Amino acid sequence: MAVLALLLSYATPKIVDLFRTPGAMLTSSNYTDRPILSFWINDFWGGNLAAMSGGGTMCCRRIEGKTVRVSWILSRTGEQLRQGMKKENHELILPLPRRTRSDEFLHVRFLPGNIVELKWSPDLVSPFAPAP
Repeated sequence: MAVLALLLSYATPKIVDLFRTPGAMLTSSNYTDRPILSFWINDFWGGNLAAMSGGGTMCCRRIEGKTVRVSWILSRTGEQLRQGMKKENHELILPLPRRTRSDEFLHVRFLPGNIVELKWSPDLVSPFAPAP
């Protein structure tokens, strides 16, 4: 009985982990001429991005479901501010791509025209084709 109890106490967490979706990390890139003041995937803050640049990595939160809400605030460069451009709030509901067991990073790509793309990958290497 003691051996069975030890075996169960060791095996149970391992078995549960096999069926649990681990937390995800967000990484992002901005291919627009506007800085992104902040963005969120559901309520998971993804950081901010300069215009035409990549962002850092934010860790770790569960991202699950068939869809996600992507919210972002477009800011402006100094020149855009002088031209009178205003901050803009945006939000989209997007399908969440299928995630494999090895996927740890949700890549978020902001494109001109308020287009947002999402793809999973096991590492920081972008799963997207080169920017259009």
